[in-house]
Amino acid sequence: MLFPALLSEISSHDLEAAESLIGVLRFILIFVGARMLAEILVRFELPTILGELLAGVIIGASGLHLLVPPETGVQLSAAFSDVVSALAHVPADEIPNLYEESFGALQSVSTLGLYSLLFLTGLESELEELMAVGVQAFSVAVVGVVLPFVLGTLGLMAIFHVDAIPAIFAGASMTATSIGITASVFGELGYLRTREGQIVIGAAVLDDILGIVILAVVVSLAAGGSLAIAPIVQLVVAAVLFVVVALLLSQRAAPAFDWMIDQLKAPGAKLVGSYLLLALSCFVATAIGLEAALGAFAGGLIVSTSRHREEIQRAVTPIVGLFATVFFVLVGAGMDLSVINPADPAARSALIVAGFLFVVAIIGKVAAGWAVFSDKPTNNLVVGLGMMPRGEVGLIFLGLGTASGLLDPGLEAAILLMVIGTTFLAPVLLRVVLKDKPPEDGDVVSEEFVADPMSGS
Repeated sequence: MLFPALLSEISSHDLEAAESLIGVLRFILIFVGARMLAEILVRFELPTILGELLAGVIIGASGLHLLVPPETGVQLSAAFSDVVSALAHVPADEIPNLYEESFGALQSVSTLGLYSLLFLTGLESELEELMAVGVQAFSVAVVGVVLPFVLGTLGLMAIFHVDAIPAIFAGASMTATSIGITASVFGELGYLRTREGQIVIGAAVLDDILGIVILAVVVSLAAGGSLAIAPIVQLVVAAVLFVVVALLLSQRAAPAFDWMIDQLKAPGAKLVGSYLLLALSCFVATAIGLEAALGAFAGGLIVSTSRHREEIQRAVTPIVGLFATVFFVLVGAGMDLSVINPADPAARSALIVAGFLFVVAIIGKVAAGWAVFSDKPTNNLVVGLGMMPRGEVGLIFLGLGTASGLLDPGLEAAILLMVIGTTFLAPVLLRVVLKDKPPEDGDVVSEEFVADPMSGS
């Protein structure tokens, strides 16, 4: 609540004007900054999502202090306060109070963006592709999840003496694979329809499922503050069953969903019906003690076999493009990169941790490329490099860790550098390895299982 003295001195109109100006300015900063950097990165064939993240870093707590989440404790830029003060006729020293009080609305928009993105990730999961190369994709996914998770978690605890729950979360952040970048490179070089390309696509679907299950368990454990065996087992079982039920419903409940949508004639029925299912899935996940993010992903899985899938995807994608931008910019805005300043001796330990996570993140996924147990010839290095980029999935993990208060600034920055490093490095290495190596005709799989190069999580 505002201070009584402030209420008595300032008219309600001026207060409303100040709050409106603050809200509008924040959105202008978010979208202008994100689009400018996204336009630069897309010209270098790099994921625009990194531009959104870097925009947050520049205007946020590590940069200009124009977008500062209250939990960072960073003082709002005086320039921002002065502009709002002059336009709304509110004292400049009261603008930070209004700023913090109204920040919850922006975080709600960010949460909607996160859940929409996870819903779209589940919606775009190609379960048929997973079945096409199921055994090989499963072995690659399991190794690609278990190896970085175990090495990262145990290494942080044993070498750097990180507490168990933050270490487990950091290990979990290395399990995911962002397929959009890899699929795009494979598509450009003609490798998307190859055996390697389809194994990576199938394994990435499983990585998303396994990684998000691990994430839901870790965040739930953090809320309880305990590592007792019984709650861990209970949460793991609940999370696995929840995803299995979602997969079963994707086969059984999709016709009922389609029937319901077909009965609705008002404009926007498919979008509203999809978000109703998303909300219901989040509610059920939260009600049984899991993270709502897992519910959002499961909701997408349920709709992934719908007859209306492509129309739903077209309807949801602009919402994701709008609101997920807010989520990723806020993730960047909350980062304190001063903890990895090489000139500061006290910050060098965070850089060392970042280097450790980066190496483990590479080794864990590249090694998974050799987990293709088959008599058919396979380019194992291509599979491993295809699994390397963390991209937006890694940033989702980081954002949830930041929001739940699991990570200290040093570990936050280390995970951020790991995600950025693997996301930038994987496309470069794939182009080097695949250059002048066209796939043989016999290595190409059926067109039935080909994905859109730009789709995926």
